[in-house]
Amino acid sequence: MNKKLYLAGKEARHLRGLGHHLSPLVMIGKDGVTDNLTAALEAVLTAHELVKVKIQDGCPFAREEAAELLAQKTKSRIAQIIGKTFLLFRENKEQKEDKKIKLPKGK
Repeated sequence: MNKKLYLAGKEARHLRGLGHHLSPLVMIGKDGVTDNLTAALEAVLTAHELVKVKIQDGCPFAREEAAELLAQKTKSRIAQIIGKTFLLFRENKEQKEDKKIKLPKGK
């Protein structure tokens, strides 16, 4: 487990609250983490900053392994792993200020 990939404290709590009502936009299936899946996740992270990813039955990866692999490939951070679902966050500095997710300060 790479601690640098995980958000903690107030930031993670805030993002978990925002992510609770999101639907999964990316699904990992039996093919696992492919180049197409990574490209799709990159596009969704650029547009939304916070993405819910669901692991479907037949996925060759464990949930933590899949979350860490995708976080490394997309340079994002893991806000939460629960069941077969996890939240990834990556700040988009080019996004309009009113669309950006504002993280609370501190731990």
